[in-house]
Amino acid sequence: MVTARLLVVEDDATIGAALQASLRAHDHDVTWERTGRGALRAAESGADLVLLDLGLPDLDGVEVCRKLRTFSPTTVIVILTARTEEMDVVVGLEAGADDYLTKPVRLAELHARVRAHLRRDAAASTPSPCAPVGDLVLDTAARRVRVNGHEIPLRAKEYDLLARLAVEPGAAVSRQTLMADVWDEHWFGSTKTLDVHVAGLRRRLADYAEAGVVPAIVTLRGHGYRLEVPTGT
Repeated sequence: MVTARLLVVEDDATIGAALQASLRAHDHDVTWERTGRGALRAAESGADLVLLDLGLPDLDGVEVCRKLRTFSPTTVIVILTARTEEMDVVVGLEAGADDYLTKPVRLAELHARVRAHLRRDAAASTPSPCAPVGDLVLDTAARRVRVNGHEIPLRAKEYDLLARLAVEPGAAVSRQTLMADVWDEHWFGSTKTLDVHVAGLRRRLADYAEAGVVPAIVTLRGHGYRLEVPTGT
């Protein structure tokens, strides 16, 4: 039984073939593209998850990520990169990726990440209610966020992260808890994706600070984050 539609974007023939074969062995419907343009065409048919190499022969992988995120906002994007510089990973995540894996990719970790993202995507259909925090209101049924009627456009993981913090406004939430609840309870590896998503969420909230009373996300060094309840609310 096919469990998900996956798109692998990888120009290396050996790596691409290995990824496709391994993912198909786990009952996924897998399309393999070797170029950025081919990936964008294939993605028009829909995909639950994209494994995207950043080093493509025709288009920069970061630009492909931006374009994928623009016309497919709900698709999970996991970048595959041989680039070890931290800034390359951050740029990829800021371009819209949900996660990243560094080459050479260990197949056990790859399958764990794929399962994690697909589970979280399914779990998003059963939201927990959130009370208003200041003038910030989360409509969990519609997955929309507003400040005094002004809607804040959020990426899928940014929304999930804000919703998790808003369940317990004013409470300290550990990094481990956020990774487990927003990404997956069996998560292992780097949590840099959490920091990048927090930074992006902060920027989006700041854009609407003049529209009303917007809570701040406070960093708790050595622990995690807290959604600060605005004074007087």
